[in-house]
Amino acid sequence: MVQEAAEPDRSGTPAGRTIRVDADACPVAVRFTLERVARRRRLDLVFYIDENHELYPEYGRVAQVGQGHDAVDMALINDVISGDLVVTQDYGLAALVLARRASAIHPSGRVFTDDNIDRLLFERHLSAKARRAGQRVSSPRRRRTADDKSFEEQLLSMLADKPARV
Repeated sequence: MVQEAAEPDRSGTPAGRTIRVDADACPVAVRFTLERVARRRRLDLVFYIDENHELYPEYGRVAQVGQGHDAVDMALINDVISGDLVVTQDYGLAALVLARRASAIHPSGRVFTDDNIDRLLFERHLSAKARRAGQRVSSPRRRRTADDKSFEEQLLSMLADKPARV
């Protein structure tokens, strides 16, 4: 099921430049930033959510998929093409995005790259292993205004500096 919101004018959209958002846990400030930037730049914007969530953006489309383990991630990765930009907190999904020759950014503004993804996946593995062993692992810190600013700066930089890859 796909809910439609204001559709972008694709006449000014560079080929292969869609912003795709793993939106189930996307912070509201990030969503608003994405809508504003995508509207100004006439970029296609797609928010992926499962059927347990509702989202009504002022700009972009919503791709609502069935519930299930990684259902949103699988739908998103199946749609990604080279040159797309994906917003996700999921390191595993980011690794798949990079393998598709697309770009990925965390809502905090951290850009996922071929140079840092292996380390991030390894750290995630070590944390999961520690949790299974009963060790305490620190919780993620609370989101700050600096995260919103960093995200917007990195997003604009990625859109300006990186033409669609082939």
